[in-house]
Amino acid sequence: MLISNVYIKCPYRKMPDLKINTRILIIYLLCLLCISPWCTSNAQDTSAITPPATAGEANSPGLVGTVAVIEPNAAEPNEKRVPNLDPDEPNAANESSGDIFNKEFDAILSEYVNEQGMVDYARLRRHRLQIKAMLAQLAILDPDEYESWTRNEKIAFWVNTYNILMLDIIVENYPIESKRLYRLWWSPKSIRHIPPRSEVGTPKWNGYKFIVMDEEFTLYEIENRFFKNQFADPRIFLTLSFASLDSPPLKNTPYYGKDLDKQLDEQVARFLSKTSAVRIDKNKDIVYLSVLFEPKWPWYGTYFLADYATDKKFKSHPKQMRAILNFLCGYLDNRNVSYLETGNYSVKYKGYDWRVNEQ
Repeated sequence: MLISNVYIKCPYRKMPDLKINTRILIIYLLCLLCISPWCTSNAQDTSAITPPATAGEANSPGLVGTVAVIEPNAAEPNEKRVPNLDPDEPNAANESSGDIFNKEFDAILSEYVNEQGMVDYARLRRHRLQIKAMLAQLAILDPDEYESWTRNEKIAFWVNTYNILMLDIIVENYPIESKRLYRLWWSPKSIRHIPPRSEVGTPKWNGYKFIVMDEEFTLYEIENRFFKNQFADPRIFLTLSFASLDSPPLKNTPYYGKDLDKQLDEQVARFLSKTSAVRIDKNKDIVYLSVLFEPKWPWYGTYFLADYATDKKFKSHPKQMRAILNFLCGYLDNRNVSYLETGNYSVKYKGYDWRVNEQ
């Protein structure tokens, strides 16, 4: 067998020429041809058991090749992603667009309103661009999308909108400026100092106009069009913040269509638990009620007649008061309900504390 040598001329002068035996070279090449397919398949098989690299290793300099990072919840290409089933987190797949929009109010309410319904107006004023961004969303909301919502989602939307607009009005006038003359009658922190001083209730804010779904509204228009007429549920009036201490406390979470009935009942019970809403003096046989229940404009007493009118109880009282007392009995404890139904008492409306609901 012929054995010869192969000489490889090195292009670099300082390195010696290499002398390679031909037989050794052939054996080496044959080994490469045999081993190469086995290495390739083995690499594919072992990739399944190779520990996944961390995010830091995948991006580390000096590593060459493709690194598969397995995410904990990553779905395979043909596998459907399992929805979020965490009971503490809402499942967006089960939410309609109405409640998805209502969730947008949460960023402001949860951040600047505490559990007692008091507002950090000073901090909200410093971050008032946040509330302006919310107003911008209200302005460009598609009316067709709104019309696709359920009735309860629409009610929740308008309650949330009303309360956010009320926050914006106070922020624009905060801190409240008062004149010495008016401080003889009102607290320096009373919202009565905000012009026009002669007005009270929602009509006071008719000079403040807002765009919702490309239509101009005032707070009074929202109240009159939706709360007094289209939806006509008197519980709604006790969800509205009037930015004052004796108003219904402002919730620090939004109202949602899917939970609206429960939220309304909880809010009514919360308001009626305040002595500024209902106080029963059995020694003097007087029931003191919030001025919100007064049947005179601009208050809401007349709007309880449609759902709560009765001729069977409270017969010594006018029909409008009978409806209000009937409404109250659905939320008070049994002892107070028994007194309202069978006691001999007069009803008086309490004075209203207009001091701003600030933290």
